[in-house]
Amino acid sequence: MTRAAVLGAGSWGTTFAKVLADAGCEVVLHARRAELAKAITEDGENRDYLPGVRLPERLRATADPGEALLDAQVVVLAVPSQSLRDNLASWRDLLPPDATLLSLMKGIELGSTKRMSEVICEVTGAGPERVAALSGPNLAREIAEEQPAATVIACSDADRAAVLQAACHTRYFRPYTNPDVVGCELGGAVKNVIALACGIAEGLGFGDNTRASLMTRGLAETARLGLALGAELTTFAGLAGLGDLVATCSSPLSRNRTFGEKLGRGMTVEEVQQSTRQTAEGVKSCRSVLDLARAHGIDVPITEAVVRVCHEGEAPGRMVREIMSREAKPE
Repeated sequence: MTRAAVLGAGSWGTTFAKVLADAGCEVVLHARRAELAKAITEDGENRDYLPGVRLPERLRATADPGEALLDAQVVVLAVPSQSLRDNLASWRDLLPPDATLLSLMKGIELGSTKRMSEVICEVTGAGPERVAALSGPNLAREIAEEQPAATVIACSDADRAAVLQAACHTRYFRPYTNPDVVGCELGGAVKNVIALACGIAEGLGFGDNTRASLMTRGLAETARLGLALGAELTTFAGLAGLGDLVATCSSPLSRNRTFGEKLGRGMTVEEVQQSTRQTAEGVKSCRSVLDLARAHGIDVPITEAVVRVCHEGEAPGRMVREIMSREAKPE
């Protein structure tokens, strides 16, 4: 039986812990707050993030990272992307030496513009063959309710990818493997930014044509950046690219789309942040995605527009007008 530690007891971390347990793993979920860990273990439910979802008996929670990581063969990292480095620094000495490190995070680090797998390797000293990333159309609530979904596990080591695939394959959750870590991570990070743009358009009252246009052109700028970084073009047509983009840009369950919709309706970034306990990764990552694109000379107009709205005070309506008034050119 695979022993897995899931570090991060938010909605996605808890959901993936449930998936692992349903697939037959022994799972320990680490929650930062002791009272939350106690409630999850005693009640079999994470009422803070997944109210109404029953968790398997073989899943238990703890606030002690050492207890969670003891003898773990798989370590799942499910914390906000911008807090990963600091969290890893405190957990580094507790990590089992040959454990596979699986990232559920979809972001690019501010300042360094590193992908999450790069941060993991840098902080822990693990080789890239030990690090994997999971990405796809994976809205936590639907998966927690056991609605059918597929995902991608990206890892340069095919054997480790296969072990992870078996560890989380259930009747409702179907994982595929892919060696393209760069493409899978980039697709997961940039789609959050495009979802913000789609949410803004929704909040402004625009319809399906606008959303479809933003999604399609957003996929184009994701692919341009991905190719410059060495990703495979086919990745962006798959679950970690188009699949994740469609779900995140279209669903009211999407944190980033919902955040953007509130901006489009006139709320400020600060007001939206105060109204939710969930992390919309794209709000911070849009700046690092833009920095990464500029460093490689890649044009990312939708990302630029989202940065202006989220961090430079531009009115959402002006954002849409500026995108539409760009110079016409071949697709």
